[in-house]
Amino acid sequence: MSRSASALLPRDTPVQLLDAEGVVHADAEFSMPDGETLRRAYAGLVNGRRINDQCNALVRQGRLAVYPASTGQEACQVAAALCLERGDWLFPTYRDSVAVIARGVAPAAAMVLLRGDWHSGYDPTEYGIAPQATPLATQLLHAVGFAHAARLRGEDTVVLAMCGDGATSEGDFHEAMNFAAVFRLPVVFFVQNNEFAISVPLSRQTAAPSLAHKAIGYGMPGERVDGNDVAALLAVLGAAVDRARAGNGPSLVEAHTYRMLAHTNADDDTRYREREAVQAWAGRDPLARVRTHLLDTGALTEADEAELAAAAEEIASELRYAMNANPQLDPEELFAHVYAERPETLDAQWGVLRDEIERTEVDS
Repeated sequence: MSRSASALLPRDTPVQLLDAEGVVHADAEFSMPDGETLRRAYAGLVNGRRINDQCNALVRQGRLAVYPASTGQEACQVAAALCLERGDWLFPTYRDSVAVIARGVAPAAAMVLLRGDWHSGYDPTEYGIAPQATPLATQLLHAVGFAHAARLRGEDTVVLAMCGDGATSEGDFHEAMNFAAVFRLPVVFFVQNNEFAISVPLSRQTAAPSLAHKAIGYGMPGERVDGNDVAALLAVLGAAVDRARAGNGPSLVEAHTYRMLAHTNADDDTRYREREAVQAWAGRDPLARVRTHLLDTGALTEADEAELAAAAEEIASELRYAMNANPQLDPEELFAHVYAERPETLDAQWGVLRDEIERTEVDS
């Protein structure tokens, strides 16, 4: 194998800067983020965990239609948001609400789609965040197309495209990777490998040594990183973003993490994994390790922790208030943005629904 090809291969073990006990591990290639950056990341983790807990409660209360929790994956979420600059773009999946919020979207706005509204709840152009996508891997093609358009316009834009391990089994994943590599587009493909595509384990999705090894087939570098280590994630994703911005093309970063809760509230994960396996990952909590490190280095105090907890609780309170308020719905919005000029067939459908609504109101 040539030297250039070897350089595309990921390491045998994921990059780790902070282990599960919060102990620093020096790395020859990636540097530890400074204390202020880690403190900011920790604040994002605290907020993210509280948001996950609150949204799970809102589902049980019937205020959210569905919530794909990122509990245990908060380090991936926060690092994805923090490694980008203002002019960059994030293309998230349905599980990446915490990343959307960490990039600046109000929590209540980020939950609108999961409540069942017809829109994403925020202006994508204001925040540089595409609408969250439920179909697997479709956002990867959108991300690549966006990056190509930005390049043609001469814009200094990096696109970070998020997906899960299940998305790597979709054709859209391979098409996006190939196009981005051939045209050397400024895209970072960020795979959160949480071990399961709903109930399908990784072993039934790929025979590759890792998902990061797929990168070499397209001519881009692949990297593996401990997905519960926010320090390593910031370093690895930051390097990939810098590489893309410098015009050196796309990268694939695989974060090894774990989905601590069920796929969504509609999933019974006891059917396909043992509780012991889930609990084994509890000791690798992304919040605990960076908290330990920050306390040990004096970058975090008990007073700081109380302040961060209070701020997270305020976010949860505002989210509860917003989601418990019944939205004012206009049924005609279902038909308003399907076509630039509404055809007669759609007008007829709206007429049928309008008549049904009027009859219901009279009967009640």
